[in-house]
Amino acid sequence: MATQEKTTKPAKKRYYRKRVRIFNLIDKIKLWPSQTGQLHGIRSIEIMGDTARLTTHCNKEFLINNSLNSRAGRWLRNKWFVNVCPKCRVPDWKLEKYSSTLFKRHQGSMLIKNKE
Repeated sequence: MATQEKTTKPAKKRYYRKRVRIFNLIDKIKLWPSQTGQLHGIRSIEIMGDTARLTTHCNKEFLINNSLNSRAGRWLRNKWFVNVCPKCRVPDWKLEKYSSTLFKRHQGSMLIKNKE
């Protein structure tokens, strides 16, 4: 009896706008590149006006500003990171989903939350 190989579908491509508010992007993808190049998983984001406090799964806290041209914003859009934080234990499916995400200027979701 021959063993059947599991067929895996290629990851679905997701499109987001390039110049979207950084807080909405982080809240959606739940990943944060620290200054050392480690990719952390986000547990919670607390928005306080133009700054936000990120809490990671490894209990680190980051205070970030709402800037489109920030280092972290560029690193997220270009998918640059050195390694994944071993304490956060970001799952492989999330990294695969993140790697298939595309950021375009004129196409994709603006990540605007509905105000009802």
